[in-house]
Amino acid sequence: MDRAKLVVVSSHFHLAQANIARMRAPQGDPVMAGFVSRIESLNALADAAPGFIWRLQTDDGDATAIRVFEDELILFNLTVWESIEALEAYVYRSNHLQAVQKRAEWFERPEKSPLVLWWIDAGHIPDEEEALRRFEALWEDGPSAEAFTFRVRYDRGGRRVS
Repeated sequence: MDRAKLVVVSSHFHLAQANIARMRAPQGDPVMAGFVSRIESLNALADAAPGFIWRLQTDDGDATAIRVFEDELILFNLTVWESIEALEAYVYRSNHLQAVQKRAEWFERPEKSPLVLWWIDAGHIPDEEEALRRFEALWEDGPSAEAFTFRVRYDRGGRRVS
C-alpha cells in the first residue's frame, strides 16, 4: 500500500453508537406490542438511511435477543454510521422519530445515559464488550472524546464541539 493511501485510510473515521432501553414488560407482553410491531420497519429504515453502515443483529435480523446486561428487560442496540449528522438525521428527522416520541409507553425512564457515541476507524466493527466499556466510561467519568452523547459531542480529533 502506498503512503498516500495509508494516510487516507488511517484518517477516516466512522461513528459507533450504542443504546439501551429497559422494557416496561417482556417483549411478548401486550404493553410492548406497539414497539415489537415496529422493530422490523425501524431496522429497515436504518438499513436504508443515508450514512448507515452496519448494525448488530442475530440471524433473526434484529438485536432483541442479545443481552449485554444481566437484566433480561434491557434491550441493546449497536450501530455504525458515516457521521454523527447521519445518525442524528435517522433518529430525529425520519419516521424513527415517532418511536422516540412514544418510547415512554414501552420503556422505563433511564437513570443514566442510555446512549453512547464514539469514533472508530473506518472498517472497524465494534462489539458488545467495546460498547459496554464506552457506557462505563460515560457513566463513570461523564462525556469525553472516548464516550460522548448527542448533547455533549466531540469531533474526530477529540475536541469538544458542543
